[in-house]
Amino acid sequence: MRSARHVALTPAGVVLRRDARSILEQVAAAELRVRQLSKAKETVLSIGAIDSAAVGLLPALLGEFKELHPEIETRLVECTSAQQLQLLLSGRLDLAFVRPPVRESSLQYEFLMYETLVIALPSDHALAARDGIDIHDLAPMPLIVPARKVRPHSYKAIMRAFHVDGEEARIVLEAAERQTMVSLVAAGISLALVPNWAAKLQVPGVVYRPLRLESSVEGPESALGLAWSEDVRSGPRQMFVDLIHTSFAKGNAMAGLGGGPSART
Repeated sequence: MRSARHVALTPAGVVLRRDARSILEQVAAAELRVRQLSKAKETVLSIGAIDSAAVGLLPALLGEFKELHPEIETRLVECTSAQQLQLLLSGRLDLAFVRPPVRESSLQYEFLMYETLVIALPSDHALAARDGIDIHDLAPMPLIVPARKVRPHSYKAIMRAFHVDGEEARIVLEAAERQTMVSLVAAGISLALVPNWAAKLQVPGVVYRPLRLESSVEGPESALGLAWSEDVRSGPRQMFVDLIHTSFAKGNAMAGLGGGPSART
């Protein structure tokens, strides 16, 4: 509103100026929060893992990463591959250790290795004296295997091992947890086929022996790889991936999971 002597805002202009100031203050506060969140994101690395990676592979890697980058906080989430992929898509994970396949177009997948199987058996069992056990020797034995509905990948890997050698597994029990399987072996119930990393579960009266296979049983059920979102850039994630590559090149990581010669091929 103008007069001969001065210029003044109309009532509507006063309201508009007040609202504009409020909007500018909100924008500035939002920018500050974004900068703070971005800074916090660069100091936190959220990693997801299936149980085999969480127990067999990650402890040594996380320890080494902490020594190299003490300023970065690492958070570990143990869950299934499917759950991890959803967490990656929602931005709640930076990196995931999963089984294939990874079909989401926005996610990158990198194969790491194939896990191997070992046999858990009572220390006084006749087969315990051997350095390794063949599928043909194992076929007549009663077996405890991972529960098909709870651990479909592990179950399929064991079925594949028998199938490629022309045998059938004599299954007497299914158990969801590896600790339960090994405890049942200790009780003399049966033998159990478990992933190599489960040999870390030291239970009195139980020994672990390698499984010798006549044919290759490499398949998606025993594969382990990395997944991450291509839409999200993360310095800590790249540093951790670089550490994994270095560790695998030295053979240190494969020892944790019992990876065979096909690892990273």
